[in-house]
Amino acid sequence: MIANLLIGLREGLEASLVVGILVAYLVRTGRRDRLPVVAAGVAAAVALSLAFGALLQFTSRNMTFEQQEIFGGTLSIVAVGFVTWMIFWMRRAARGLKRELDHRMAGALAMGAGAVVLTAFLAVAREGLETALFLWAAIQATGQGWAPVTGAAIGLACAALLGYLIYRGLLRVNLGKFFTWTGAALIVVAAGVLAYGVHDLQEAGVLPGLTTLAFDVSSQVPPTSWYGTVLKGTLNFSPQTTVLQAVAWVAYVAVMMVQFFRPARPRVGAPSPTPAPVA
Repeated sequence: MIANLLIGLREGLEASLVVGILVAYLVRTGRRDRLPVVAAGVAAAVALSLAFGALLQFTSRNMTFEQQEIFGGTLSIVAVGFVTWMIFWMRRAARGLKRELDHRMAGALAMGAGAVVLTAFLAVAREGLETALFLWAAIQATGQGWAPVTGAAIGLACAALLGYLIYRGLLRVNLGKFFTWTGAALIVVAAGVLAYGVHDLQEAGVLPGLTTLAFDVSSQVPPTSWYGTVLKGTLNFSPQTTVLQAVAWVAYVAVMMVQFFRPARPRVGAPSPTPAPVA
């Protein structure tokens, strides 16, 4: 529940900020008449994301065990790739996001209502589809039941509320620090999803080493204990972890954390021209 709440909060707040930027631009330019059009685009994007999540769940249920393992393992690794790209993209592009969306909306307003709907739809659909895929993979990794779904729903609801309060100016949040620390936490969650995907592919026979364990602490950390459940839900920790799972988890966290917290290199500008001599 905790891990999925974090995913819903982080991804949902990004989408809320995008919607807030689009709405603020329309209000600032006196085009409130286009607000219902933006709402229609956002609603269509949300509906598409929900349908995509339902399709993933329905598809996985109508498969054999081996097909389910291959399907779940492959999509888990794909989801990790998408969320990794999103984390680093948001870190790099957050400062220019408002300017980019304002520019797109200005062009859409010039082309008509259809372009406005499409702009709002695409801006939210990208976040929504990534969220649906990663949440589905994370829920498969942390176990079935209502707790992961409830956590994701709470996170999304909190994100919508925070986005509204920020838009209204009732709440000030240091978004730089928020996205930095939630990004680091998502790297750890994504590492667990990656390890889960590797284990699924091992069970399907696609990857070797299913019986080669790095450690077995089942007696010290029983899966049914409260601390075993917490470790499983937050870090996707398995008391019986294969060598390939452990290598994938450690390598991903080590490489991504170093890259994520590496200081950005200053851009080298063009040399200023030498002034002409004064006569």
